[in-house]
Amino acid sequence: MTDFSSHRPDWWRQAVVYQVYPRSFADADGDGLGDLRGVTDRLPHLAGLGVDALWLSPFYPSELADGGYDVADHRDVDPRLGSLADFDALAAEAHRLGLKVIVDLVPNHTSHRHRWFREALAAGPGSPARERYVFRDGRGPSGELPPTDWQSVFGGSAWQRVPDGQWYLHLFAREQPDLNWDHEEVHEDFRTTLRFWSDRGVDGFRVDVAHALAKDLTEPLRDLATAELAGEDALAHLPPGTHPFYDRDEVHEIYRDWRRVLDSYTPPRTAVAEAWVPGARRALYARPEELNQAFNFEYLQAGWDAEEIRTVVTDSLATARAVGASATWVLSNHDVLRHTSRLMLPPGTDDNAWLLSGGHAPRVDEAAGLRRARAATLLMLALPGSSYVYQGEELGLPEVADLPVEVLQDPLWEQTGRVRKGRDGCRVPLPWTTTGTSYGFGASGAWLPQPPYFARYAAEAQEGVQGSTLELYRTALRLRRKLLDGEELGWLRDGTPPGVLAFARHDGWRCVTNLSAAPVPLPPGEVLLSSVPLDGDGLLGPDTTVWLG
Repeated sequence: MTDFSSHRPDWWRQAVVYQVYPRSFADADGDGLGDLRGVTDRLPHLAGLGVDALWLSPFYPSELADGGYDVADHRDVDPRLGSLADFDALAAEAHRLGLKVIVDLVPNHTSHRHRWFREALAAGPGSPARERYVFRDGRGPSGELPPTDWQSVFGGSAWQRVPDGQWYLHLFAREQPDLNWDHEEVHEDFRTTLRFWSDRGVDGFRVDVAHALAKDLTEPLRDLATAELAGEDALAHLPPGTHPFYDRDEVHEIYRDWRRVLDSYTPPRTAVAEAWVPGARRALYARPEELNQAFNFEYLQAGWDAEEIRTVVTDSLATARAVGASATWVLSNHDVLRHTSRLMLPPGTDDNAWLLSGGHAPRVDEAAGLRRARAATLLMLALPGSSYVYQGEELGLPEVADLPVEVLQDPLWEQTGRVRKGRDGCRVPLPWTTTGTSYGFGASGAWLPQPPYFARYAAEAQEGVQGSTLELYRTALRLRRKLLDGEELGWLRDGTPPGVLAFARHDGWRCVTNLSAAPVPLPPGEVLLSSVPLDGDGLLGPDTTVWLG
C-alpha cells in the first residue's frame, strides 16, 4: 500500500481536508460568533472523524463586508475571533492530534480599511501610495463615468469613485479594492505573509481567487463590450490568457515566485488554488513549480447523472496527471448550496430563485436529499486524489433556505439590489448538541439563526448511532486509509447497467454508485461499506453507493 501518511512531504496528494468557517464552527467566548478557541476546543471532533487537515477560512481583521474575505491585515487575527496566541495554540493542538493546518490567503484585494488603502485615499491622485491599487481617472467630460465597463462579481460596476474624482477597481465588494500586482511592494508583502504563517507552523495555503491577480493595466484600459463578458464565463469566449483580469498568463510567474518561498521550508508548504477556469487552464496552477493543486469545480457543478460524472472524473484525472498534480474533489463549501439540498434540485433549477422561495419551489425531500448526499460522499471519497469536506456535511446538514431577509449578512443581498439572496444558508452555525440556545455552538445564541430541526442533525444526536451520517463519514475515512493505493482508477463497463458508475482501484477494491431511479443487481464481492443499509435482496437501490472488496 502506498504511504500517504502525514509524515510525507506530499501528504496532500490523497488527503481529506476539512474546511472550517470559523465564525460558524464553535463559539468559546459566548458572544454568538465562532472563534479560534472554539475551533481548538472542537479539534478532537476532526481527529475522531479521520480527516488529515483542516482549512481555516479567513480569521483576519475584517469588517465582514464579505464574510471575512475583506482583509484589513493579512498577518493578524480579528480580535473578535481571538489573537495570534490563540492561533498558535490551535496550530499546536492540531499538530499534536496529527492534523495539518491550511489557512486562507486572499491576495487579489484588501479591505478598504487596510493601512495601504487608507494611505492611498489620503495621499491623492498620482501618489506612490495609489500605485499599490488600481486607481484611474474616469471617462466623460468631468470623469463622471467609470474607466471601463468591467463588472463586479457581486453586481454593478467594478469601479468605485472617491471624493477626489478618481475611481478604484474592485472585482468584488466596493469594500475590497483590488491590489496592483504590477507593483513590487505587493509581491514582497505577500512573500512576507507566506513566511509569517509558515514560520508559525502552517502547512499550506488555500489561495482565494487565484486566477485574478494579474491584470492588463496598459493604457487605454479596454472594455469588454458586454456585461456578460465581464464575468468568468467570458473565459470560454476569449482566447486563453487574454481576458483583461482573469486567468492571464502572467499570473503564473507570481506562483512560481511563491513556490520558491514555500519550498524553502522543510517540509515544503503546499497550496491549492481557487481558480474558476476551464480544466486544462486550471491544471497550470497545480504544476509542481506553482501551487501543487487546484480546486476541481466541474465536479461540484456536475448533475446527478452517471455519464456526466464519469466524463468529469475522467477529464479531471487526466488534466491533473498531465502536470504531475493529484485531482481534487469537493461537494460543498462556504460559497455554494449544501449538496444535501443542491443534488435534489431538478436540472435547470435556478439556485437563487429556490432560495428566494424559502426552499419551497420546488420543495426538497429532506430524506431523499440526505440519501443522495451520502451516496455522493462515498463516491467522492473513493476517487483518487484529495477530498475537501465542508463543515457540517458530516452531519448531513441541508441548506437553510428560509432565512428571513432581515437576518441576512452576505453583501450579495444588498449589493444586487436584494435580488440575490446570497450564501448565508450554508454558513449557519453548526449544531453540536440537541438542546441549548445555539445547540452547543456557544453559551448564547448564534449570529445566524439555527432552525429547530438542527437538533436532530446535531453531533450529539449522531454520536455512536449506527447508520448515522456522522458514523458513515468516520467509517468511510477509516476504511479509505486502509484501501488507498496509487492514484489510478479503472472504469468497469462490462455488465454495468445504465445510470450506474463502477470503477476499481489499484488493489481491486471497487466503488459502485447507482444514480438511476431503479434498483440494479449488486455486483459480487464483499460489501465493505454502503451509503445506506442494503436490504439483503441482492439489489443496489437508487441513490446508493457501495464499496466492495
